Amino acid sequence: FASLLCHLKGQRDILRNPGNDVCADCGAAGPSWGSCSLGVFICLACSGIHRNIPNVSKVKSLSLAHWEDHEVQFMADNGNELMKSKYEAAVPVYYYKPTHKDCQVLREQWIRAKYERKEFTEPGKAFTYEDGIRDGLLMKRGRDNGQFLSRRFVLSVREGTLKYFTKYDAKEPKAVIKVASINATFQPEKIGNPNGMQITYLKDYSTRNIFVYHDNGKEIVDWLNSIRAVQLHYLKVAFPGATDAELVPKLTRNFLKEGYMEKTGPRQTEGFKKRWFTLDHRRLMYFKDQLDAFAKGEVFLGNKDHGYSVFPCLPAGTHCNGAWQHGITIETPDRSFLFTCETESDQQDWLKHFNDVLSAPMSPQDFTMEALFKHRH
Repeated sequence: FASLLCHLKGQRDILRNPGNDVCADCGAAGPSWGSCSLGVFICLACSGIHRNIPNVSKVKSLSLAHWEDHEVQFMADNGNELMKSKYEAAVPVYYYKPTHKDCQVLREQWIRAKYERKEFTEPGKAFTYEDGIRDGLLMKRGRDNGQFLSRRFVLSVREGTLKYFTKYDAKEPKAVIKVASINATFQPEKIGNPNGMQITYLKDYSTRNIFVYHDNGKEIVDWLNSIRAVQLHYLKVAFPGATDAELVPKLTRNFLKEGYMEKTGPRQTEGFKKRWFTLDHRRLMYFKDQLDAFAKGEVFLGNKDHGYSVFPCLPAGTHCNGAWQHGITIETPDRSFLFTCETESDQQDWLKHFNDVLSAPMSPQDFTMEALFKHRH
């Protein structure tokens, strides 16, 4: 018992070392597991992924398992910061490092890339994401029938495009997408596949969605990082003086928030209808169904100093026919938009995100986008 107490105290002391207070792989606070073969402290969710690579990582609970003296010493001698300097020595700047909020496939492939494939241990190593061309098959959801069918996708750094073809040997692509306008984000729940990815892009200044997956987790995550590599290449050409730290946030990004709200039309006399909303930076898009190819409408959210504001209520006298009573009003220089949420907590969460966007300074690209919105609407 005294030996066990001594182990626990030793672990607690080690956990206080810099970097050991968060998961080595996803950054979640308060790791409760350790890999006694790698010398890293990890969270419960990541420990499950480590357990799937037993030839590389042997995991133990910090509080429930028995630790040998030499294992505790090994953890003390290594730890998250030292192992990060080894296993993440050469992560390319464009590579998407998942957080605890990201889905399983992103976290699993990050962990496997680090410890199993040792992709990032040697500086100067060539990465598959930088081959200049990526050509392969992905399962793509049909726009009209909702069926997933195999389609050929070709990503080209030279052309700065992602193309897809309905037949493998087709001469003409079904779509040519400029990489600069792409956003790719993992959406397993929405798509109904653990490796589901949503590719959003601009077509004639309107947002278009395509939904894809691949049965192999490594393959779909490689597509994401290849798209990011090509995007960074183009951003470096477009903004030659910019630093990596300035450019990386412009690569693919997760949506700020998605979910259902009810909305009424511009005259505000129509009934409130339930719609699926996606907030992507300054663009609030709404869809009849969450897997629709095209948004039914979009709202541009500028800065609060330029005539944009949001309120946690509806204007007096609004006829609210829907079941949802928690109102939100967004004022833009041109018109107001009225929404209702199902619960107060959902209303508060949307308000927080809207206020964050309205408080953020606008970039030159944001002003360009605002002008396009005004021109279109």
